[in-house]
Amino acid sequence: MMIEIDNKVVSSEIFEQRFCCDLPRCLGMCCVHGDSGAPITPNEAINLEKILDKVKPYMTPEGINTVKELGVAVTDSDGDLVTPLINGKECAFTVFENGIATCSIEKAWSDGQVDFRKPISCHLYPIRIKEYPTFTAINYHRWDVCEPARELGAKINLPVYKFLKEPIIRAFGNNFYLQLEEAEKLLSLPNNE
Repeated sequence: MMIEIDNKVVSSEIFEQRFCCDLPRCLGMCCVHGDSGAPITPNEAINLEKILDKVKPYMTPEGINTVKELGVAVTDSDGDLVTPLINGKECAFTVFENGIATCSIEKAWSDGQVDFRKPISCHLYPIRIKEYPTFTAINYHRWDVCEPARELGAKINLPVYKFLKEPIIRAFGNNFYLQLEEAEKLLSLPNNE
């Protein structure tokens, strides 16, 4: 089922599915697995280029070399702008701490070095955004590397959209998030079961 809020079409799965990242179990594999890097907007690529010197101290030498060679963003086989991969594997901005993949951009942000946290596609995952001429599609993406997150989310009964409150507000504003809360209430009415 799809729900329309303003010019956004939202999959009911973001209310129905449960999700909570479980990094000790998944080890941040979303930064490592996949056919291409993280989706990135043209504006994010420009911003990332501007702050790159402040992010580099957090990056691996391989990541720095990859970005030097390919740039902060590349076009993948689907024609989408994405972060580059190191030797076809992890995102160039991935760093490992105690065996867990994390983001060098977010580390720089956490330390107050930059005002850009990370690409919105990473912050919003497992929600994926697709822009169309007249609306924005907001869908739930299911990936096998996130099975631990689905298990933990089910255990604590945390819907996807509540887990992603902060990035949803970052992407679409607080009013949109409040409308999601209202939509969930309507979906849970007895006649909608």
